[in-house]
Amino acid sequence: MEKAKVAVIGGGLAGSEAANRLAKEGFKVDLYEMRPKKMTPAHKTGKLAELVCSNSLGGKEITTGSGLLKAEMEKLGSLILEAAKQAEVPAGGALAVDRNIFSSYITQKLEENSNINLIREEVKKLPLGDYDVVIVATGPLTSEDLTEDIKEKLGADRYLYFYDAIAPIVDAETVDFSKGWWGSRYNKGGADYFNCPLTKEEYERFVEELLKAEKVIPKDFEGACYFEGCMPIEVMAERGKDTLRYGPMKPVGLIDPRTGKEPYAVVQLRKENKEGTLLSLVGFQTKLTYPEQKRVFRLIPCLEKAKFVRLGSIHRNTFLQSNRLLKPTLQSKKYPNLLFAGQITGVEGYVASAATGIVAGINAARLLRDEEPLEFPKETMIGALLNYITTKEGELQPMNPVFGLLPPLPKKVRNKKLKKQLMAERALKKMEEFKERFNL
Repeated sequence: MEKAKVAVIGGGLAGSEAANRLAKEGFKVDLYEMRPKKMTPAHKTGKLAELVCSNSLGGKEITTGSGLLKAEMEKLGSLILEAAKQAEVPAGGALAVDRNIFSSYITQKLEENSNINLIREEVKKLPLGDYDVVIVATGPLTSEDLTEDIKEKLGADRYLYFYDAIAPIVDAETVDFSKGWWGSRYNKGGADYFNCPLTKEEYERFVEELLKAEKVIPKDFEGACYFEGCMPIEVMAERGKDTLRYGPMKPVGLIDPRTGKEPYAVVQLRKENKEGTLLSLVGFQTKLTYPEQKRVFRLIPCLEKAKFVRLGSIHRNTFLQSNRLLKPTLQSKKYPNLLFAGQITGVEGYVASAATGIVAGINAARLLRDEEPLEFPKETMIGALLNYITTKEGELQPMNPVFGLLPPLPKKVRNKKLKKQLMAERALKKMEEFKERFNL
């Protein structure tokens, strides 16, 4: 293979999308991934685009932020969404995948691509002198050596971190299905979630034991800064005894067919694979010790004899203050031929990470052709998200794709659902026009 002009560092969702986009545009790409030679605290395999938290890619409907973002990505030829269609498992209104099928599909696609040279090595320093363009998509678990080099080269005087907590997975054969029912909230979609109801007494005992349970204490930091979108369940419980009933144990929209009534609280289990042999506890990210997870979560009536095939854990997430360091094109302000993509930029979630990979791939290709990199329209979810993380005043915290980032409609619309529908239609129209104008 002739020497690549471009390097993509990191084989997660963003790096996979970036490398795929560059290869589609005819460029030779060196794609670096340190796994499995060097693992992270969260990954289990050496596969590309491995999902380490939930197996859900968020809502499908374009009136959700994640759904709109996926619709825009589909117009741009997303590899991640292509893989998701092959690996989809039932999850009501959400797009969830069999994580093994998903990552295997992406790994095979990129390994078989003649324009992509997959290099299984850790990159400890930015190879700016060796390539015309470099994309860093190392994610929230960027290795310490590379983190320090990025910090030194960019002059980043402040780095932030938060802890991402992973939810447990149970063996479906060990769940007591007689104590709950299958169904989706408001009967939306299919019967994709198993609902474990709790009485007032059962809920209060669960919260009491959760608060008393032993937790893993971070050793390398003095304190922990949690992102609201992935808050450990025990941290939520500390905010008040009813907090969980308004969060992951919310019973609203769930009627127990056995009683015809709404339970006091509910724990939902979601299929982790097509066969439904593995179920994850929805919203139950945790930093409890392993023994305490088993003890406390088995207080949930349907999980009294549950076998946990994966227990929850915590890991460090690192991200840039992109509002200080990056342009909306994802280029470094200091080094125009250095781009960043994925969660390291301060976007949150699988889909947002993948979307930034597409943008970085598009702009890297334009740089290699001596063309101006593109800023995506702010009326699109992609454009609005990038505009937010690169222009926000003050301290940047990770951001999900949400409608609040989009500019208002020309005329005020009071109906919230109609408002989102109109904003989504405008976004998709803008994306289509943008795509045609620049031949994307």
